Amino acid sequence: MYDIIVIGGGMAGMTASLYALRNDKKVLIIERESVGGQISQSPKVENYPTKKTVRGAELADEVFEQITDLGVDFELEDVLSVEKEGNEFIVTTNYNTYKSKAVILATGVKHRTLGIAKEEKLIGKGVYYCAICDGPFFAGQEVTLIGDANSAMQYALMLAGYCKQVNMFTLFDKFFGEKALEEAIKKTPNIKITQNVKAVDLIGEDSLEAIVFENTTDGSRFEHKTNAVFVAIGQIPDNKKYENLVELDDFGYIVANENCITRTPGLFVAGDCRTKEVRQVATAVADGAISATKACKYLSTLEG
Repeated sequence: MYDIIVIGGGMAGMTASLYALRNDKKVLIIERESVGGQISQSPKVENYPTKKTVRGAELADEVFEQITDLGVDFELEDVLSVEKEGNEFIVTTNYNTYKSKAVILATGVKHRTLGIAKEEKLIGKGVYYCAICDGPFFAGQEVTLIGDANSAMQYALMLAGYCKQVNMFTLFDKFFGEKALEEAIKKTPNIKITQNVKAVDLIGEDSLEAIVFENTTDGSRFEHKTNAVFVAIGQIPDNKKYENLVELDDFGYIVANENCITRTPGLFVAGDCRTKEVRQVATAVADGAISATKACKYLSTLEG
């Protein structure tokens, strides 16, 4: 029996664990993939207090070391369901079943896909979503990038550092992110920007050979030859499995305000998976602190 089970090992989940551990609670983190969540894929973080510049993976590793030293339990498993029986939560994964008095959902978001034919078939064979993970394989080559917000711009700048050319395609005629990144993009000579286009088809059977784009202003189509495309068009939540205990908005985010409290007593939410206007590492950390504080306060009512 744990005091608190945190589902998700990103910055929100790890910060929640940090605050709970410092309140002398027995804590388990269950993470599906790897420590750090989305931030671990960021090549450069420059908006986190005390860090002028730091790799996202390095920042995540520092927090993980901190909570490990405090005694957190950590399991790499996929949560299948969460149920509540009386004052106990039952968390079932693909390997085990765990019990706790409180749960914090910090499930983050997952990569948004293009939603076109052959995309899933060509994942890892020319279609990629993590430039940090797969970009170095294409050093010295031309690569393609689809996206127009902060993550896409960060990826473009990183890839431009070791790729011959980065061909960047955007859906609209402007960027949606930090002006500093946009200015850096425009000053980088080996980043070529094509705007007002959307990908409508992928060409290739065993590996990517080309992408068919459609101009959103006149409907014309053209073929762009490439053997590597990095898709950075945003993220979507994965909260459907928890809808028995929480309310979801029209986009699938868990409805909760700045108090991080859901409609189920003892169940809290933190980070990008909840309804909020700003999804940044700093706000994820804030949610983690708030959700854990609220969870500890809830546990004190059970004890009293």
